[in-house]
Amino acid sequence: MAEASLPQPRGDAEVTPCPSVLELEELLREGKFSSSCVDEVWPNLYIGDAATANNRFELWKLGITHVLNAAHGGLYCQGSPDFYGSTVSYLGVPAHDLPEFDISAYFSSAADFIHRALSTPGGLCRFATLALALLVMLEALAQVGTQKLLCRVSDPLSQLTPDTSHPTWVRPDLQHWPESCRMDSLQKQDLRRPKIHGAVRVPPYQPPTLASLQRLLWVRRAAELSHINEVWPNLFLGDAYAARDKNKLTQLGITHIVNVAAGKFQVDTGANFYRGMPLEYYGIEADDNPFFDLSVYFLPVARYIQSALSIPQGRVLVHCAMGVSRSATVVLAFLMICENMTLVEAIQTVQAHRDICPNSGFLRQLQVLDNRLGQETGRL
Repeated sequence: MAEASLPQPRGDAEVTPCPSVLELEELLREGKFSSSCVDEVWPNLYIGDAATANNRFELWKLGITHVLNAAHGGLYCQGSPDFYGSTVSYLGVPAHDLPEFDISAYFSSAADFIHRALSTPGGLCRFATLALALLVMLEALAQVGTQKLLCRVSDPLSQLTPDTSHPTWVRPDLQHWPESCRMDSLQKQDLRRPKIHGAVRVPPYQPPTLASLQRLLWVRRAAELSHINEVWPNLFLGDAYAARDKNKLTQLGITHIVNVAAGKFQVDTGANFYRGMPLEYYGIEADDNPFFDLSVYFLPVARYIQSALSIPQGRVLVHCAMGVSRSATVVLAFLMICENMTLVEAIQTVQAHRDICPNSGFLRQLQVLDNRLGQETGRL
């Protein structure tokens, strides 16, 4: 494999001997071990795993504006420009965690992407880059190594079998790599940038079975159980206790309430209960019964939530009796219809912040919605 030469020292600068592989491995072993999903290893520069990259709510809370996915096209990495939308810039590198894989061909393009992201003026916004794999960038290795231990055994994605079934993947050619370059030349166009997008074909979306959805709901359990949780920016999921706690609603700044358990013998609040409070009420008389057709409310409720969230400082509480079945189902439908999520992505997003358990009938109705949206968007 042809190797790219490192930048040459300027002037009379002291030349530092290049460390051996054993010395580098020892340096990594001495680093601070981190068990978290994401760590800030440089000002506004984060390194994380697939769970964080797939959690758009967590990225929003961190203020992430750029995502560099070094496992583009992998089985457990959903990243793509469409997945993150127009508010996040995306760069995908179809790399495999194998010793023989030549990742050096992507060093300059990745470093350029990170440099541009961190140098973008953001005012009060925080511009950061989420990296999913080790990107060796000259002298930064020692500084990064002291904050996050990046070794093969601690990488959960390293145990996955790489996808080598696609003959269309072509290894980048290094013959145009410059023999010598300076760090400030990363902005120039004379550096070759390997083709990244489209190098690996992402397998088509497979609609989940009912059994797999139920397993997902039981495996991914939230850490705490509370009366109300924010499951999406300014969108809250809660129970009857939270819906009746006017002080809490005022404290949270709730402007809209969707009651999916309205009715005399259920959570009988209604618009009169909130009289004098600056909020709107939307009631649905739904039963937590597998045979109840909740799907007729999916679209109107999704539009109502979307309209409420589009208002400056709009905050929505969706609730039923327990906040786990009826209300959770319409929140999932909203994320699928208005946020272009698959059913699995919607469940993972909500389940990361609150335990939910839609009954089997509601899950089947969400499956139908998932299939219909998949056909309309070309996902299936």
